[in-house]
Amino acid sequence: MIRTLPVLGTPLAVTTYAELADYLCLLSSQAGPFCVDFSNTHIVTMRRHDPDFLALTNCMDLFVPDGMPLIWALNRQGAGLSDRVYGPTFLRECLRVSPPHIRHYFLGGSQECLDALLGKVSSLNPGLTVVGKRNGYFSKEQEADVLESIIATRPDFVWIGLGTPKQQEFINRWKPHFAKGILLAVGFAFDVNAGTKPDAPAWMQKRGLTWLYRLCSEPRRLLRRYAKWNSLFLWYKLKERMKYEV
Repeated sequence: MIRTLPVLGTPLAVTTYAELADYLCLLSSQAGPFCVDFSNTHIVTMRRHDPDFLALTNCMDLFVPDGMPLIWALNRQGAGLSDRVYGPTFLRECLRVSPPHIRHYFLGGSQECLDALLGKVSSLNPGLTVVGKRNGYFSKEQEADVLESIIATRPDFVWIGLGTPKQQEFINRWKPHFAKGILLAVGFAFDVNAGTKPDAPAWMQKRGLTWLYRLCSEPRRLLRRYAKWNSLFLWYKLKERMKYEV
């Protein structure tokens, strides 16, 4: 069992890359699906601010902090973490060491992104067992067919890169239909590992500036999102501090 500590009410995993990979591999063979969300400040703040998103994401069994501001918040509570468990890095490293008996399915991204991703992870691990793939361009009416095609492959890991909130909505709707397996909401991880979108350099990631790099890369798409949710995250944390200092 992985220990958790709350940040803005979300129980975040106090874990490392290796511990999480071992834990999920162990769970993958057991009955019942286990759902993992790689959560940044955006997701944690949405869960604090939006009751509908909170209810939607309560289907998740584990929230993994993949943003450095969340690690800093956890460490203020004594977590003692030296690094986050960043979704793109976890996907790559987990697949690199995955044994042949673990079966993987990939859902999300464009077809170009998906094909490039699978080419790269297969070169990392020639023994990797990929049982299926499906790009993320499907309608809500097609979801049942997509689900059927996934379940038919009997995957142990289903990597879902549909973006927030679509990936959480998919898991919320269809979790009860899985008899077993690990469902992982990894968002941006497909694009990073496929090379279809750039990732922040290591020094920016370590300083919690991945969001700034992404904003500079996609300002029109991300400006409003970061302006709202990053500001709200800081506001809620400030309110918490003021409450405890009173």
